[in-house]
This record gives sequence, C-alpha cells and structure tokens, in this order.
Amino acid sequence: MFLETKDKPECFGCDACAQICAKQAISMKEDAEGFRYPVIDESLCINCGMCKNVCPFEHMPEKHEKDKYVFGGYHLNPETRFESTSGGAFSAVVDAFCDENYVVFGAEAKGLVVSHGYITDKCDLGRFRKSKYSQSVIGSSYKDARKFLLEGKKVLFSGTPCQIAGLLSFVGNIKRENLLTVEVICEGVPSPLYVRKLDQHIQKKYGEPIESIDYRFTGKSFLSHGKWDFEGMKIILANNKKVMIKDRWFNPFWSVWLNHLMSRLSCYHCKFTTTGRTADITLGDLWGVHLYCPELYGNNGGSSLVVCNTEKGKRIFQKAQINMFGHELKFEDALKYQGPMRKTISENSERAAFMADLESNMDYQAINKKWAKKPTIKLLFQKYVWGNRQKIFMWNLKRKIMKKEVNKHA
Repeated sequence: MFLETKDKPECFGCDACAQICAKQAISMKEDAEGFRYPVIDESLCINCGMCKNVCPFEHMPEKHEKDKYVFGGYHLNPETRFESTSGGAFSAVVDAFCDENYVVFGAEAKGLVVSHGYITDKCDLGRFRKSKYSQSVIGSSYKDARKFLLEGKKVLFSGTPCQIAGLLSFVGNIKRENLLTVEVICEGVPSPLYVRKLDQHIQKKYGEPIESIDYRFTGKSFLSHGKWDFEGMKIILANNKKVMIKDRWFNPFWSVWLNHLMSRLSCYHCKFTTTGRTADITLGDLWGVHLYCPELYGNNGGSSLVVCNTEKGKRIFQKAQINMFGHELKFEDALKYQGPMRKTISENSERAAFMADLESNMDYQAINKKWAKKPTIKLLFQKYVWGNRQKIFMWNLKRKIMKKEVNKHA
C-alpha cells in the first residue's frame, strides 16, 4: 500500500486510512500536483495495522458483476432535471430511499473547494447536484456515516467509485441493510491546480474571484449554451458581477483534461473501470442516446444512465422510476458508450511536462496556448451543424418505426 511503498498510483486518495486511525497519526496532505495523500506522524503511530486493513487498494470490497438492471431516461420534473447534470436520476433515487430517519451524503462545491458533507432534509439536495470535476475532501464523512448507521438511520452515500470502496472498507458489515451506495461513472479526477490558475487569471482580469463553477451548465441561455451534450461551463464571479459561459469545444479545461494530461496518477491504473461495481447503483450520462435510444434524448436537457448492481439497488430504483421518464436498456448497448466502465484512461506521455508547467509560475493563458487544442472547422461543423441534424434524423426515424409497430398491433 502507499503508506509503505510511497508509490502514488497505489493511492486513490479515499481518506479511509486517515479516518480509521484511532491515534490520528495519519493526515491528508496535498502534493506538488495538488492531489491529497496520507502522511504518517511516526511519533503517534502504534503500528496497529488498521490503515492497511481498511485500504481498498489492499482489500477491494466485493464487486457485483451479474444480473444488472439498466435504465435510461430523465426526471419528470423539468426543474429537477435542469438543476442536475445528467438527467436527475440521483434525485429520484434519493426520493425513493429517503422516506424517514435518513441521511444523505454527497459532494458540495463552495467556490473552488469541493468537500463531502451530509443533509438530513431532502429539500437541501440541491447542494449535492451537479458534477464537480474535482476530488472532494471526504473529511469525517466515513466516520459520520458509520455513526448514523449504528444509530439505526438510513444512509445514502454518493461519491466516486474509489470513495464508495473506501466507505465500504471503513464501515465493514455494520448495518449494511440501511446503507445505499451510489457511485458516479468517473473518468479520472483532474488536478485542482488548473482551476486555481483559472481563478488567478479571472481575478487579474476582472478584479473578482470565482464564486462558483458549473462545469456542465444545462440552463437556458444564448445559442447552444444550456444544451446537455455541449457541456457548457458557467462561471459566476463574486457578488454576481459577471457570468461567463463557454461551450466544451472552446473550453481549454476539457481539452487538457480529456487528453489525460492532469489526472491523479492512480486514475491511470484505476481498479474500478470494469463492469463489476462495488456500489448498489451506478449513475452517469446516457451517452450514445441519440444513436440507440433517441426517444430518451428529450430536447437535449440531460439524460441519465442508471445501472443497478445489487438487489437492493434494483428494489430502490423500481420505486424511483415513478419520477422518471424512460425504460430498460440492454447493458451491452449502454456499455459501448461508457469507456470508464470498460478500461482505464491512458496516461499521456506528456503529462509530466504539462504538470511541470502547471506547478511553475506559468500563467493560465500561457498554459492553454501551449497545451490546449483548438477545435477544427470540421469538428465544429460536425457538432454544431451535422450533429444536430443527425440527432433530429435519428429521432424522426425511431418515431416512424415505433408508429409502424403500434399500427401493426392495432
């Protein structure tokens, strides 16, 4: 394990070792790249071995491979759907599981800082909606979840696959019947240093820091902004003095991150990029929707992929479907468009050079000029013109086929 080898690909940054230590001998510290790793205070350590026992890298929780139930669609409440990133399935699951005496854990962004916390009222669920594209600081969430389970409360815990694995290793078999785990499909976590560089650039240019970032803005706005699959980034400055929105194709963040230049080292060796999942329910974007189930596209407002990995997950989501528009899908069809469920991301050979620039005094604009790729005319035509036409064509074709089937059986 990392605490012994210091080999960074062996650490997910899940915090389980730090929280299990009764002597508080382990703390999480940022390295030069901005990622958090455990550090041992040898003067406090009693070599009890609990950190090793709870490490999911060493002891992977059970993975559920077979008998999955797969669903595609979106939340029936338009407001919930547009306040979410990927169709609103998370909100439907929370409503189905959290009837009474419950606690919901999730990641919340405050400015540039993303941290895990909990709520005891579903009315506050908006705090956990939206994708953050930053590894959250777990804090004491595993301890808190275990405490609530011991008190007999129902606990819904959401997070990345490695965070769910850390939680399951931490709580062991303590009242698992009251625990529902919900993971997001993850393509690696980017270094927080990049967004900090962006904030420095914003402050220098506008005199105000970033108040909030919506990485996947799905609200209504000018031209293509607000479309789910254009992945527009919305930045609001302090005191709401200025709002900036930029589509994915013109956003250097997506270019750098999707070229795998700044992900955590363990993400290139991720143990969770398989069809076997540790969580009860896996949630993600319904990518490929316009190709194999265009009736679920829903005017580009966001569509959810839901994979129920356990009987508990299936049971809860059956209740959740009352708030969803959609239907069952074949797992193999969905899997075609979910790379992070099939394979790890590939480490870019230039990652070390990029990270050296990011750690240096090089400013945001210079980094993007050197490393971010600009969209080609061909790409822009495909996405803004041909892509839209193709989606409309596929939707009309599917509708005609469905109409013929209905008439055939009339």
